[in-house]
Amino acid sequence: MARGNGFAHRLYTGDLSFDIVGRRRTWYTFTTVLLAICILAIGIRGLNLGIEFRGGADFQAPTAVTATTVDEVRGAVEQLGLPDNDELTVTTIGDGNVRVQTRSLSVEEVAQVKQAIAGQLGITIDDVAYSLIGASWGQQVTQQALIALFVFVGLVMLLIGFYFRDFKMSVAAILALFHDLVITIGIYALVGFSVTPTTMIGVLTILGYSLYDTVVVFDKIRENVVDLTKSNRTYAEQANLAVNQVLIRSVNTTIIGVLPVAALLFTGAFILQTGPLKDLGLALFVGMLAGAYSSLFIASPLLTDMRESEPEMKEHRARLERRAARSKGRTVPAQAEEAVASVPLLVADAEPAVDPENLGLVSAETLQERHRAQPVRQSRSDRRK
Repeated sequence: MARGNGFAHRLYTGDLSFDIVGRRRTWYTFTTVLLAICILAIGIRGLNLGIEFRGGADFQAPTAVTATTVDEVRGAVEQLGLPDNDELTVTTIGDGNVRVQTRSLSVEEVAQVKQAIAGQLGITIDDVAYSLIGASWGQQVTQQALIALFVFVGLVMLLIGFYFRDFKMSVAAILALFHDLVITIGIYALVGFSVTPTTMIGVLTILGYSLYDTVVVFDKIRENVVDLTKSNRTYAEQANLAVNQVLIRSVNTTIIGVLPVAALLFTGAFILQTGPLKDLGLALFVGMLAGAYSSLFIASPLLTDMRESEPEMKEHRARLERRAARSKGRTVPAQAEEAVASVPLLVADAEPAVDPENLGLVSAETLQERHRAQPVRQSRSDRRK
C-alpha cells in the first residue's frame, strides 16, 4: 500500500507534478547563460590541446614500473630546465614502460632528455625510444572526428524522425545534443584539462547516452498525446506529465552511470594526475550530467514550443480556453445555490415559481401556502365511487 502511494508512483499518475515544461522560460534563460560562459571560455582561454594536436616529442623507455616511477622520471626531466616545458606529461604503459611527452625539441634538447631518462632508470641512452609527433596528425584526427560527428547527427535525425513520425522531435533532440557538446568542451576550457584523442572518444561516447535519455522522454510524450485534440488537456500539460513520469527513471539511470565514471575521473585526476583516465573521465562525467539535464529541461520544452505553434494545437488550446470561459460564466454563485437548495420539492400540480403580478421570484413560504390552499384532486376511480 505504501509503495502505491510512493513518490515515484505519485509522479507517474500525476498526483504530484513539477511544472517543468510550464517554466521553460526559466530553463532557457539558465541554459543561455551557461552556454555563453562556455563559449566565452573556449574563445578567451582556448583549449589545452595535447601534443597529438599541436605536435611534440614522445619518449618511451622500458622499466619495471613502481608507484614512484612517474614522479622520479618527471623530476629528472624537469631538472634540465628546458624553456617552455610546462606541458610535460609522464605516464606509464602497462607494467614495463614509461612515456614522456614534451613540446617539440631541438636536436640538442632531445639528447638531453634521453640522457636524463636513461640515467634515472638505469638504462642506456639507446634504450630510450624517441619519435616526433607532427601537428598534421592531430589535424587529421580532428577532421575525421568532425566528419563522424556530422554523419552521426544526420543519421540520428533520420532515425528519430522515422521512428516517431515527427521531424520536430529530431530537431529538438539534436539541439539538446549540441548543448551537451558545447557544455562539455567549455568545461575543458575552464578547467584546463588536455584535449587528447581519448577526450574525443569520450565526447563522441556521450552523444549516444544523451540521445538515449531524450528518446525515452519523447516516447512517453508520444504516448500521452495520442488523440490529444479529443481531450481536455493541452500539449504542454501532457508533455509535462510525461517528463514527470520518467523523471525518477532518468535520475536513477544518471546516478548509476555517473558513479563509476566519477571513480575513473578521481583516479585519473588525483591519483595518476595524468593519462587517458583523466581525459576520458571528465568528458563522460560532464557529458552524462549535461545529457540528463538537456533531455528533461531542454529537449522536451523545445518540442512543446514547436508543436504548440502548429495551427491544430493553437485551435485546440483556443477551444479549451473558450470552453473554460463558458463554464466559468455558467457558474452559479454560492448564495444562489443555497437559496435553490432551501426550496422544497413541489408536486407537479404546484404553481410556477414566478409571480405573474410582480414577475419576480417568490419566497419558499409563499409557494408552500399556495400549495396547501389548492384543493386535493381526486382520481377517476374515487370520483366514480
